[in-house]
Amino acid sequence: MSRPAAERQNGQGCCDSCVRYFTSAKFLLYLGHALSTWGDRMWHFAVSVFLVELYGNSLLLTAVYGLVVAGSVLLLGAIIGDWVDKNSRLKVAQTSLIVQNASVIICGILLMMIFLFKSQLLTLYHGWLLTLCYILVITIANIANLASTATAITIQRDWVVVVAGENRSKLADMNATIRRIDQLTNILAPMAVGQIMTFGSPVIGCGFISGWNLISMCVEYTLLWKVYKKTPALAHKSSAKVEESELKQLNTEKDGELKPTEGIQLIGEKEAAIVKAKEEEDSSCLARISEPFSTVHDGWVAYYNQPVFLAGMALAFLYMTVLGFDCITTGYAYTQGLSGSTLSLLMGASAITGILGTVAFTWLRRKCGLVRTGVISGIAQLASLALCVISVFMPGSPLDLTVSPFADISARLFESSPLPTMAPHGEFTEVPFTTAMPALVNGSTYAPGLAPSSVPLVSVSLLFAGVIAARVGLWAFDLTVTQLLQENVIESERGIINGVQNSMNYLLDLLHFIMVILAPNPEAFGLLVLISVSFVAMGHIMYFRFAHRTLGRSVFLCCTPEPKSVAKDPPSCDASSV
Repeated sequence: MSRPAAERQNGQGCCDSCVRYFTSAKFLLYLGHALSTWGDRMWHFAVSVFLVELYGNSLLLTAVYGLVVAGSVLLLGAIIGDWVDKNSRLKVAQTSLIVQNASVIICGILLMMIFLFKSQLLTLYHGWLLTLCYILVITIANIANLASTATAITIQRDWVVVVAGENRSKLADMNATIRRIDQLTNILAPMAVGQIMTFGSPVIGCGFISGWNLISMCVEYTLLWKVYKKTPALAHKSSAKVEESELKQLNTEKDGELKPTEGIQLIGEKEAAIVKAKEEEDSSCLARISEPFSTVHDGWVAYYNQPVFLAGMALAFLYMTVLGFDCITTGYAYTQGLSGSTLSLLMGASAITGILGTVAFTWLRRKCGLVRTGVISGIAQLASLALCVISVFMPGSPLDLTVSPFADISARLFESSPLPTMAPHGEFTEVPFTTAMPALVNGSTYAPGLAPSSVPLVSVSLLFAGVIAARVGLWAFDLTVTQLLQENVIESERGIINGVQNSMNYLLDLLHFIMVILAPNPEAFGLLVLISVSFVAMGHIMYFRFAHRTLGRSVFLCCTPEPKSVAKDPPSCDASSV
């Protein structure tokens, strides 16, 4: 064969390979997840800003929205997961996709109406109509979040496993790629919608998000259908729960049926039959009413009995922390003198280290095994968080043990002490209490973002260095636990177990917000840092206990093979097992 012909053949082969990849179920799944995550990130960023704008630059509506969202997932996580288990994959994916995007579209249109006619709504029914609109916005937004939770459980915890098949390395690569998509969209999507809202208006922002979700819903629906058709295994789902549900329903209906009477019956027998039918109907109604509660109970019991229970709990404990790029840590940094542009750069660095964590996960899993990857990533995270602990005691830290952590909230609740803030011309005034963190450093008040020259930045610099470096271990650990759940939870229970896992995550997340509410003053932030690191350490101790149960003393031998599944009981630790 001549050289040009060979080159043409190689080029044709490369082109065919690219076409196969871009039309494969794996790539289509990535594309659909990217569109879904992009819309989610835009909406989550925008709805918080919209609620602040609507309520006169107060965080009240945002705080209520966050509380409702966290409480709903906490209470309904198991029920959502059970619904995912009991229905076909395509039906669950399509239903959650439509409900999620339709809720965002309706909510965006409602917000547009509120922004356009807010002054008129204020005058109707003494403002109660506007309050009703706020309630509707939060309710519909919460429905969108619950549907998003169902979508995440379906796609990330079930479809990915089926598309990867029995190839554990392919599953690890797909999990890492999905997490990288999450990291990128977490930065780029808020930036995009923020620019639209900055150079346009909140109304334009609402309209853009509604239009985006309408178009994205149609594209995502098509992509889901193609992935489903290209992966025949998705059509075959373990029907243990479905059959059990149908059997219960059949038995209920059978027991409730009244056999036709033969001949002439006595009046007493008819009355007895009527009474019996009524009792059975009441029993059936009671069973239907109690079914959600029994589902939640059964879900938590099943979660506790999983062989990877300790690993899931370890991941949940990592949510009990203020050491992340959320409103709490960034608000604290703002009081310490870091500008908004500096914080945006730090968030970008955090995303980069998060992507490095996904790369480290794939390499460590291939070299050391999945279970040991969690141990190594936990050690890396704790080593990085040691910088945060050191920062508490460095120059510039506002930690003051002579000030009670509850002094600020007790003053607000029992003494009605007003919160200091900056007037437009730079003079301090007193305003009623809001949920914002007071700008205090070592007892002195100053303008946020303008730290006194006498306050060094050593403490806050070490704090953010530790937070950013810890993202490598954090995301590697998150991916480890995610794959452990995927590999070791049986197919018929994937939905409900991951639903309970989401509930556990939100529970610990709620506790960390409560902790901040009880001790909001910057003098107590150092204590919050120490408590956060303690919870992270407890989480990794639980994971190490899980790893030791699974691998025994070979957990320290990085080159030895790991079992394909996790055993419930700890393995024997004799010489042969090592």
